[in-house]
Amino acid sequence: MLYELIAIVRPGSTHEVREIARNTGLQVIRSGGVIRGYTNWGPFRLPRATTKHQARYHDGHHFFMRFDSSGPVQASLRRTLSLDPRMINFTVVKLGDTLEKVKDINGRIEWNNSRNITDSI
Repeated sequence: MLYELIAIVRPGSTHEVREIARNTGLQVIRSGGVIRGYTNWGPFRLPRATTKHQARYHDGHHFFMRFDSSGPVQASLRRTLSLDPRMINFTVVKLGDTLEKVKDINGRIEWNNSRNITDSI
């Protein structure tokens, strides 16, 4: 199954972001999964102030990881990330479970600059 991890790490050192991304990737690979790609979007303002691990955050460093793995691997990844005090928030989205659904999805997540507010009205 193809999953996408959307992670928000506390602002500060990019070393922390790389370490978290590397550890999550190693966890997927050691469990027999495949990493399709990483995308680093950098620091952004959060939509609202978030409190996590007794600290309040207004900014966060965003990165994405697309990976193929089984359901139990994804569950252990969620458990590991929820215990990490450097994480502000994360979510894992299932993009597809059959080859026909996921064959054309690449590993890089591009920023959508072409969409205007009037396109959605």
